[in-house]
Amino acid sequence: MRKPLFLTLLLSLILSLARADGGMWIPLFLSQNEAEMQQLGFHLTADDIYSINHNSMKDAIVLFGSGCTAELISSQGLLLTNHHCGYSFVQSHSTMEHNYLRDGFWAKSMEEEIPMEGLTVTFLVYMEDVTDQVLAGVTPQTKEADRQAIVKENIVKVTNKATIGNDYKAIIKPFYYGNQYFMFVTETYMDVRLVGVPPESIGKFGGDSDNWMWPRHTGDFSLYRIYTAPDGKPAGYHKKNIPMKPKQYFPVSIKGVQENDFTLVFGYPGTTRQFLISDGVNAVANIQNPIAIQARTIRLDAMKKQMNLDPRIRLMYSAKANGISNGWKKWQGESKGIRECDVIGKKEAQEKEFQQWVNADPQRKAQYGTLLQDMKKVYESYNNNLQIVTYINEYLFGVEMMEELVYPYMSQLFNEEQVIEDQRYKVAENSMKFRKEYMEAIDKECFVELMTYYFTHEKPENIPASLKKYIQSEPVVRQMMTDMWDNSAKKAPYFLDGQKFNEFVAKANHKQFLKTVSSNEMIMLYSALFDTYRTAVMKYRAESNQLDQYYRTYVKALMEKDKDKAFYPDANLTMRVTYGQVKGFQPADGTDYVYYTTLDGIMEKENPDVYDYQVHPKLKELWEKKDYGRYANEKGQLPVAFIASNHTTGGNSGSPVINGYGQLIGTNFDRVWEGTMSDIWYDVDRCRNISLDARYFLFIVDKFAGAKNIVDEIDVIE
Repeated sequence: MRKPLFLTLLLSLILSLARADGGMWIPLFLSQNEAEMQQLGFHLTADDIYSINHNSMKDAIVLFGSGCTAELISSQGLLLTNHHCGYSFVQSHSTMEHNYLRDGFWAKSMEEEIPMEGLTVTFLVYMEDVTDQVLAGVTPQTKEADRQAIVKENIVKVTNKATIGNDYKAIIKPFYYGNQYFMFVTETYMDVRLVGVPPESIGKFGGDSDNWMWPRHTGDFSLYRIYTAPDGKPAGYHKKNIPMKPKQYFPVSIKGVQENDFTLVFGYPGTTRQFLISDGVNAVANIQNPIAIQARTIRLDAMKKQMNLDPRIRLMYSAKANGISNGWKKWQGESKGIRECDVIGKKEAQEKEFQQWVNADPQRKAQYGTLLQDMKKVYESYNNNLQIVTYINEYLFGVEMMEELVYPYMSQLFNEEQVIEDQRYKVAENSMKFRKEYMEAIDKECFVELMTYYFTHEKPENIPASLKKYIQSEPVVRQMMTDMWDNSAKKAPYFLDGQKFNEFVAKANHKQFLKTVSSNEMIMLYSALFDTYRTAVMKYRAESNQLDQYYRTYVKALMEKDKDKAFYPDANLTMRVTYGQVKGFQPADGTDYVYYTTLDGIMEKENPDVYDYQVHPKLKELWEKKDYGRYANEKGQLPVAFIASNHTTGGNSGSPVINGYGQLIGTNFDRVWEGTMSDIWYDVDRCRNISLDARYFLFIVDKFAGAKNIVDEIDVIE
């Protein structure tokens, strides 16, 4: 079958020579990057990275859980990933008596390894370009609704065919807004056990203050092991399961890194949006981010106030605070980078050039003449709905009680006609489970401050009519919200009183349930905001879909315009390769950052009065004695982290950092704050990924933890 002209053009662009200053490349086509990679210091071939004919690096990479990467580093299924990637699983197995977050954990034998229920790892078996099959029956004249139906039907056919007679799963994802489709056939393993994790004072050193920042001194790693059934196939946990015998794993080099050394990062980047027009960038930097940043500042302030007072509360809220703070800090850097790099101005210049190219040819003008104008018109409405959705999502659902108690109460227990009897027990059980990890004082402050900010800052026309009475001065609103919270303990369904709430849920009749909807002020506020949210979400999704259709055409046109440019697809949590070099950078006038940090820097940051900067006594003792063993650099220092010009994003956490010989030299765990706008605009002069140096990881396992059993199963290259 003859390929459409655009697909032929698209394939040629993908296969064209890439540049090292950015890009998340599809490993299937990496042979076309091979020459540049080798010029930068890669001594292997693209076939060593990805192959379906023999074992390759891809067979040592897994999707860890649902949003991180991990890599195999031994012949016995040993996995290395980030400390923060397994944080919630470690927390779930921690108690005050066995606090693995605070104290760390090191299995001295395989029998001591801890099963992590619910944690899975997924291998890519192979990927395939299935564009022709997915778009079979689609023509330029096909209406969008018909196109979606055809694509959906074709995807089912193709994935079903790929999984007949095997235990694999297959998923097909769109690339370039649906101009191309790839299928990913995968295999998932369910028995994953914790092998080792350093204490928070190492694995999370610097906390939120250092998050996204350079210089960085965080020992952000943890170790797990994959177990299989005796026949080597995936299986749920069983005591008779055996350690995995992997097809491929990485040796670990402690030779160290130097400036300009080649680096390759292999993993599962989550989301990038490089094709956004100026209006889309403005929506991120000046609408969505500021709203969300302020909400999360309020929540983090409330949590940390209590966490600093009580170690039990710290343990209870650590994972929650982590989940909030990561985006909070990233969005600040992203907006800063967009402003300082004038990304909106650069996008506007690109659009002007694009329009001139369109207008220069009658045929192009007929096809694309009003494209940008049409997109900008959609953004006018989209921006307001984005604001409504972001406000309510962050300020209403940011209150734990709203998310965990009010929402289930309103959505699962009853409707206008009847009580849903079989839901009574589930709602009560959820309530009891939720309250075990809940502190009302934190949530009350969140509710009062979040709602006060919402009613004093959201546009009045976006606030529901029934709630406009709360549009008052800040002190008045704060008192109204405080009273509302306190009264919710006194009126049915008694959200703040676990026993009374469960008794009401168990016994109330339909009339009593309905009465709470009209008499409980908390429920009335929730209902009004949720109705507004639901309406705005429907509009927002419709506008997003319309924009995606326009972007499909826009990207197609960009590729026609710039035939010699290599366009890599946006990240979408599928396997990608990015490569670059170890490099320092200059984020501001008079500031020159070197490419690595050492244990000396940890001691410079030490502050016993600040939890995030407390240094473990054993680590301090090793530093004082300079007892670094074989892990010191040529200057006698112990390296901790390094930076390079690899283009990474969320999902690359835990990705292996590979040298030119295919050896692991580090583990990716972050980006520099000044370059977090790389999801939208990659600037090679300021965008850097941050990686844990393999020497520090092995030093902690060996010298700090004394876990010789773990080190002995790793192939260490000296």
